[in-house]
Amino acid sequence: MDAQGRGRADDVDPADQWVLNPGTGEYELRLGPSAPQSGVPAPRRPRPSEAAPPARGRTDAPGRSRPETPGRAVPPPRRRRGAPEEPLPGRRGRRPAKKASKSKKVLLWTGGTMAFVLVAGAGAAYFYIEHLNDNIASVSDDGASTGGFQKDKAINILLIGTDKRTGKGNGSYGDAGSVGHADTTILLHVSKDRSNATALSIPRDLITDVPDCPTTQEDGTQKVIPGTQQVRFNTSLGQDGRTPSCTMRTVTELTGVKPDNFMVADFNAVKTLTSAVGGVEVCVGKDLDDPDSHLKLSKGTHTIEGEQALAFVRTRHAVGFGGDLSRIGLQQQFLSALMRKLKSNDTLTSPSKMLDLAEAGTKALTVDSQLDSIGKLKDLGLELGKLNTKNLTFTTIPVIDNPTEKVKATVVLNESTAPQVFDMIKNDVSFTAVKEQKKKEAAAVAARLKGTKAPASEVRVRILNGGAVAGSAQETLSWLQNEEGVTKSENAGNAPASLAKTTLEYAPDQADQARRLADLMGLPGSAMKPGESVTNDQGLPAMTLTLGKDFEGAGVSLTAPSKAPEGVEKSTADKVECAK
Repeated sequence: MDAQGRGRADDVDPADQWVLNPGTGEYELRLGPSAPQSGVPAPRRPRPSEAAPPARGRTDAPGRSRPETPGRAVPPPRRRRGAPEEPLPGRRGRRPAKKASKSKKVLLWTGGTMAFVLVAGAGAAYFYIEHLNDNIASVSDDGASTGGFQKDKAINILLIGTDKRTGKGNGSYGDAGSVGHADTTILLHVSKDRSNATALSIPRDLITDVPDCPTTQEDGTQKVIPGTQQVRFNTSLGQDGRTPSCTMRTVTELTGVKPDNFMVADFNAVKTLTSAVGGVEVCVGKDLDDPDSHLKLSKGTHTIEGEQALAFVRTRHAVGFGGDLSRIGLQQQFLSALMRKLKSNDTLTSPSKMLDLAEAGTKALTVDSQLDSIGKLKDLGLELGKLNTKNLTFTTIPVIDNPTEKVKATVVLNESTAPQVFDMIKNDVSFTAVKEQKKKEAAAVAARLKGTKAPASEVRVRILNGGAVAGSAQETLSWLQNEEGVTKSENAGNAPASLAKTTLEYAPDQADQARRLADLMGLPGSAMKPGESVTNDQGLPAMTLTLGKDFEGAGVSLTAPSKAPEGVEKSTADKVECAK
């Protein structure tokens, strides 16, 4: 095998469903008979006659039992929040404005078709938030994350789809005995200003190193699972008892990007979520017939849901070169279509669909311990909802066939292009062009590097360490003087404060010196800070170079890529593409 081929309420705003109860003085959500809508479930509790064994991978507290949710297979250990004795009271005060209700965007994805749909659900089903909280399963991040996303920073979410076959109707798919590997993994990066995002797919057959992984066991004790070298990426989950935090550590080591949070889902997520939105429209450029995934579609456009949607995202033999990389492209197309459906008015204006999505979404995924409540998920969803789908780019880590194999079955990093892709994500560089104003600002910054450059011997600069590794200022001084001929340089010690990014401050009449030093050190235009000069030890005006936390060593360029390398395939979520 070639590894490279591997019921809706029409015109009714959700806000209009809030009605004043004169007996309590509170507003309550009333889903009237004017539109066919699904009932709102109460917090789930087993009836005495329906006692069931506890869910796999967890132990209930003494005297407490819960019914097993079919298909809810997640990596242990996990915990669920307890159900309250009664639902929360309705909202007080005036009725929520219509604008606020409609502005709650819904963003859904899968990690091999994982979903996040809780914003809409939390808005429409506020009065049973505690019931939704009880749906959510969480697993410790074991210290592998940043500690959780922050509203004023770029966001990196690791989305993982497992190949575990538990759940109703899933036993016949593939390896029924799978421990639940990382079958499909996406690193979702959302820019700091929320103007763009990149969904980076990681091939399951990518050969990489899995580091040692401290994990929390069911009894609360810690166990370090030894790492393995040069193995398939998908073994970072499930193998030897590895939890999602192990996959998180593997991604950090592979890409240099430390995820803020993770979400995990199994096959049932695809089936329940697509059904909740009434199906997803996909396009195929040829007749597809894959007996392995049970997918059979004629050329053209189709609306798929449930089992058929799962077959669509699992198929690989019927598309492209018949391998996992071809399947990744199909899944990216599916996710784009799913997002378009969720952002449509057909979904956002239907209270019944919003409630169905909230119910399905909270049951379908397992999250890290930093995202273990509706409130936290809602906050994340509101941040993600600011994104325009036309600026969400789907791409895949650049890989090549494994050169050590005669029969090509795995892939390795394409070292000529993969590092550039990782650097773009680490430096928050968009894969799409966004906002003309941002382009103008970028052009103005880049212009600082254009113009004449002074000879290296005429460059006068004082070097400060502002957050780089100890000794970096002296290392840079020695490199500049001995290898680059910048003899009028001096080590000025530590900066008064740490900086995230390296900067070079200079006076207007030192611009030619600044351009020469930037050229030698590989400084981007954003590091160039027009300002004032300082006086060096000889009493002469000099520039100030402050080495920030991003400094990686003398002679190592700090200029991030400005666009994706040639040959890296990418697509955006707003465009319809047909599977071929």
